[in-house]
Parts: sequence; structure tokens; C-alpha cells
Amino acid sequence: MKVKKIISMLLAGVMALGLLAGCGSQEETQANEEQQETQIEEDTTNDAEDESQSEPAESSAQNSDGNILIAYFSIPEDIDVSGIDADAGASVVVKDGEAVGNMQFMAEAIQQAVGGELFRIETEEAYPLDHDPLVDQAADEQAENARPALSTKIENLEQYDTIFVGFPNWWGDMPQPMYTFFEEYDFSGKTIIPFNSHGGSRFSNTIQTIADMQPGAAVVEDGLTISRNDVADSSEEVMAWAHEMVSGE
Repeated sequence: MKVKKIISMLLAGVMALGLLAGCGSQEETQANEEQQETQIEEDTTNDAEDESQSEPAESSAQNSDGNILIAYFSIPEDIDVSGIDADAGASVVVKDGEAVGNMQFMAEAIQQAVGGELFRIETEEAYPLDHDPLVDQAADEQAENARPALSTKIENLEQYDTIFVGFPNWWGDMPQPMYTFFEEYDFSGKTIIPFNSHGGSRFSNTIQTIADMQPGAAVVEDGLTISRNDVADSSEEVMAWAHEMVSGE
């Protein structure tokens, strides 16, 4: 009897140890599962935070592109461009075998750097494309303080916050169509960033003139002015400047 009792006690002990081991294993499995679930939740939260942080940056870049207008006035003279890269006197740059005006060339470089929409300022009456008649007409219009009628119109002006404005320096001033342009539109609340090409007079007093004509706008004083002799080689300079104007870097 005593032997049977001892055997019964030993069996009970073994069973108790087995139960304890099973409970421990179950608790360990449950703890592991809870830890895995916690890790998954943290990873999901981090992914969501990463997405929430990246989406505004992407949206900002898209808005930046859509909020920029690049308006320019450009009259490339009609010359033979065979075998040349540019003709400073005619305000022409040869791009992909085609003659484009200095201001168009600069405007396209700006767009390449910061995006935005190109807008060419054109007049109802075409300008002569030969050099002497062109400069004579420019001088006559300036003497008369003329306001040539424009044939192109900006659509949805309200969508733009930043307006790059490009023009050549004609007789120490803006071409007269630029006066028409600034009188036709109200750029209040917007930023105007001038750029131009010149034959030695740089901006003259044109930036102040723009500020006087657009008192409600913020007119950037350190616009980009490039000698007409250097426009053909100015792409990198123009792009770096445009990026700085938009990003502040």
C-alpha cells in the first residue's frame, strides 16, 4: 500500500510539472503574439506618419509648378542662322537649329528649372523683323509713350502667385508693349520677378517702373539681367537663379 501511495504521489507531481510547463509555454506564446502585434501596429503607424509627412511635400511641389507664370516679350529678328549659335545684335539664340529670341530662350530655361506656364506677350500689330526698322519703331513708340494693343491674354490670372516677367532693354527702358501689359493686369498680392537682356544698360530704371505700376505686388529688386552677348551661354546661370528665387535656397 505504501508503495502504491508513493507511486501515486510521484505521478501527481509529474502531471503538475507538465501543467506548469504547458501554462508557461502558452503564456510565452501569447506574449510573443502580443509583441508581434505591437510591432505590426508600430510599423503601420510609422508608415502612416511617413506618408502623412511626404504627401504635403509632394503637394507643395505640384502647387509650386501650377502657381508660376513666366511671361515674356521677345522679338527675334529674321536672320540667316546657318552655322551660328547666336547673334547678339539681332537678339537671337539658335536652339535645336531654330532661331529663338533672347527672352524666349531665358524663359524656357526658367521653366526647365522651376516649372510653371509660359506666356508670350504679343502685339496685334507685328513688329518689323529687320534690325534698323525695329529699333526705329521702338524709339518712335517710346517718344510717343505709345501703348501697343496686345493680342495675347492671360487666362485664370488668380491661380498664379509668382510672375516671372522678361523683356529686352530697348533704349534704356521696357518696350512699350510692357507698359500695356502692366496696365491691363492687376498683380496685387503676387510676386513679380523681372529678368531681361541688355546691350549695356542692364535694367536701367525698369524695376522701379514696374513697382510704381504695380503698387500692390511684391516686386523683386534683384532680378536677373544678362548681356545680350552672353544669353546663348546663360542656361545654367538662369536655371540656378530661378531655383533660388522660388525655393529661397
